[in-house]
Amino acid sequence: MTQNTPPSQVIYPANVSRLKKAWIYTTRDAIESSPVVAGGIVYIGSKDHTLYALESRTGTLLWGYTAGGAIYSTPAFADDVIYVGSFDATLSALEARTGTLLWGFTTGNAIDSSPTVADGVVYVGSTDHTLYACDADTGDKLWSYTTGGGIQSSPAVAAGIVYVGSWDHILYALDASTGEKLWSYETGKIIRSSPAVANGIVYIGSHHGTLHAIDAQTGTERWSYRTGGAIDSSPFVA
Repeated sequence: MTQNTPPSQVIYPANVSRLKKAWIYTTRDAIESSPVVAGGIVYIGSKDHTLYALESRTGTLLWGYTAGGAIYSTPAFADDVIYVGSFDATLSALEARTGTLLWGFTTGNAIDSSPTVADGVVYVGSTDHTLYACDADTGDKLWSYTTGGGIQSSPAVAAGIVYVGSWDHILYALDASTGEKLWSYETGKIIRSSPAVANGIVYIGSHHGTLHAIDAQTGTERWSYRTGGAIDSSPFVA
């Protein structure tokens, strides 16, 4: 949605030809992580095991944090803290301005899921089949829920419920405070897509090639749309 965005910052067919590269920064390996921008800083992970913090206007490196494994996870920003998962099975919390490690939480296997922060809790999935809820300030585990497959999907939180997909083909709805399962929905194949929640509906894709729209409270399917191939992309609602 662009109604509050100055026209000079919106891409239209009329101005796209005038766009020019502002800067470029090269890491030491491929980038699977997506960038997050907060407070004038771009945060992005790389397969070279490093989370980079770059000045958003110039691309100048402000700091880099070296994890124990590749970073596919997209970082999350909340209250001047950056949270990111890595393939050494660790969820790390870093001071956003300096990159100082505040705490680390170790799961049972690589983290490909991107963390979500809501109401002082960090939620992240792991390929050890488990969704974890950790205290955002201390990293202490509040609860965990084990599914039947690895979790590459990134959790979404809305109205006190956390939603996440699993390689076991199932979308789970869990109580955000306790981890109690409220309902589950079988898609038919692996879920790598991350859910989007809007207007009481959860949207998620699966390797069955189908986009599902599911009632957020009951888990009942509202509608589905079949595409021509597996869906790894995550839906966006605007």
